[in-house]
Amino acid sequence: MDKAIIEINNLHRNFKMGEEIVHALRGVSLKIMRGDFVTIMGASGSGKSTLLNILGCLDKASSGDYFIDGINVSELSKRELAGIRNQKIGFIFQSYNLLARTSALENVELPLLYNPDISAIERRERAITALKRVGLESRMKHIPSQLSGGQQQRVAIARSLVNNPVILLADEATGNLDTRTSYGVMEIFQELNDNGITIGFVTHEPDIARFSKRTIILKDGLITQDGIVQDRLIAKNELAALPVIN
Repeated sequence: MDKAIIEINNLHRNFKMGEEIVHALRGVSLKIMRGDFVTIMGASGSGKSTLLNILGCLDKASSGDYFIDGINVSELSKRELAGIRNQKIGFIFQSYNLLARTSALENVELPLLYNPDISAIERRERAITALKRVGLESRMKHIPSQLSGGQQQRVAIARSLVNNPVILLADEATGNLDTRTSYGVMEIFQELNDNGITIGFVTHEPDIARFSKRTIILKDGLITQDGIVQDRLIAKNELAALPVIN
């Protein structure tokens, strides 16, 4: 972890709600280093969703600096921000965001359609490789309705990987899943992280946070805690220890 993939300095985000100004972020500063696995936690209204949207270049700060992979995002146009999102960031959402009538393979190919430098053959090969990484090589031709929730989330993870991003950002990626399926998804995230993928993960579940390496806690738009996870859980072990339900 020798390089800062994410660096934000004194970040503020204000929203106008009628006559009132809501201060969603009140001067947040942090670094996420290459190979880190960071969980962002906080109650509703703490600012974690606002922070994630800024990290994902879906929103811009009111003030402060945000660098991703050495690029100052604060200075970019909307078009340039879209390019950063496509090239440097992989998103995984709670609701999967898959196209309902499109196969797993075609869903994973989608981000590459916006890259004119990648041929159809390479696009297909990269999508197949990504699906193999999440253990879905036998389900490539299935549409979302033919997949379980955990399998759909694996497709979403594969899609986030296909552009070789510098960081994966996950928003409550286990929020719709049962415990066993959640732990299976976290096993994939841990495997990806062990192979050098940098991950930022928003969750409200303390047990899920224990699979990461570092936890940041937000409250009222400020970081109140930022520390290494003690007694980190290994998803593969926790999954094996769950009782089998017939």
